[in-house]
Amino acid sequence: MNRIFLIGYMGSGKTTVGQLLAEKLGYTFLDMDTYIEGKMFKSVSQIFAELGEEQFRLLEQRSLHEIGEIENVVIATGGGAPCFYDNMEYMNRMGTTIYLKLSPVELSERLETFRTNKRPLLANRKGGRIATIYHRRVGKA
Repeated sequence: MNRIFLIGYMGSGKTTVGQLLAEKLGYTFLDMDTYIEGKMFKSVSQIFAELGEEQFRLLEQRSLHEIGEIENVVIATGGGAPCFYDNMEYMNRMGTTIYLKLSPVELSERLETFRTNKRPLLANRKGGRIATIYHRRVGKA
């Protein structure tokens, strides 16, 4: 098994670290959100708005199972991916899972600074709400 799954809260650096790690190892890098956007021809925000979170999470799970079959790959998962369905169990079974952990304060600073429409769960939310979502997910992961 030559698969590395990077998990962590949104803004934890999964894409940046994943690209560097893949380059260092000579692996392919895949960002799960980018994969889903290419598959659906829409942004994650558009998919979320049109389908809702539950349907997005099902799409995310199917996509994880598709790309999780690829060898010699580093996969940056979506921030919520480990918290739903069998995703965490699947990643652990299929390869090595690495958790990129930042404190809620560090994440809030990053996400407040770089807030974009690409993060549908953060639309119109401030640091306190970010910390609440973080603690809820950490308990699930």
